[in-house]
Amino acid sequence: MKKWLVLLLVLVAILYFGNKNIKTTEIVVESDKLPTSFNRLKIVQISDLHDATFGENQTKLVKKVKDAKPDLIFITGDLIDSNRYDLENSLDLVEQIASFAPIYYVTGNHEIATNDMENIKTSLTELGVNVLTNEEETIEKDGEQVRIIGIEDPLNGVLVKEALSKFKQSDTFTLVLSHRPETFQDYVDHNMDIVFSGHAHGGQFRIPGIGGLAAPGQGLFPHFTAGVYEENNTRMIVSRGLGNSVFPVRVFNTPEIICVTLISK
Repeated sequence: MKKWLVLLLVLVAILYFGNKNIKTTEIVVESDKLPTSFNRLKIVQISDLHDATFGENQTKLVKKVKDAKPDLIFITGDLIDSNRYDLENSLDLVEQIASFAPIYYVTGNHEIATNDMENIKTSLTELGVNVLTNEEETIEKDGEQVRIIGIEDPLNGVLVKEALSKFKQSDTFTLVLSHRPETFQDYVDHNMDIVFSGHAHGGQFRIPGIGGLAAPGQGLFPHFTAGVYEENNTRMIVSRGLGNSVFPVRVFNTPEIICVTLISK
C-alpha cells in the first residue's frame, strides 16, 4: 500500500512540476535572405498562455522573457482562455514585458470565441502592442528592412490562405505570426520565410519517441506539434505553448517560450 502511495505522490509531483515549470527553447535560423543589419536578431515567442499563471504576478514567466533579452516579442494567439476568461491576468503579463522589446500579436481561436475580441485588441494596443489583423508592418535598421505579417485566426471567417493572398510577393525577408500550424502548406505556397505558430499545445500528451497524442485541427498523432518544420524556403516554428484549455494537464510536455536567433549567412 505504501509503495502505491509513493508512486502516486511521485506521479502527482511530476505532473505538477511538469505543468508549472517553463522551458526556454533555443532555436537558430540561418538565411542568406536575411539582411546583415538584422544578423543575430532575437525573437521570443509566447503562445497559448490560456490565462495560466507562473508564479505570483507571473514572476517566473516575466523573468524567463527578460533573461532571453529579446529584440522582438511575438504573441501567437490564445493569450486568454474562453472557458475561464480573465483578461486582466494576461494583460498583467503583457504590461510587465512591454518594456523589454516591441511586441507583435495575433489572435487565436480563443480570443474570437470570447466575443470580446475588440476589447482585447484595444486593451493590448493601449499597452503599446502591435496588433496585426491580416496586416503587415515593416521594421528598418541601417536602411535594410524586414517585413512582419500577422494573420487573424480563421475562426473569425477568413481562411489563412485567403488572408495570405492579400499580401504581395516580396523579396523582403518576411516573418509571419499565425496561430494555426496545420495550414503549413499555405505558408509554403505563399513563400513565407519564417512562420511562428502555436495552437497544438505540443500534442498535449507527448509520447517519448513518437510525439504528441492529439491536437486541435489535426486529430490523433498530429504532425505539426513542436519545433521547426521546413519545406522549400519556408520554415515554420511551432510552440508547445504555456497553458492548457480543455485538458487541464500536460504529460511529458513542459510549457515553453521559444527564443529564435536569426543569422544572416
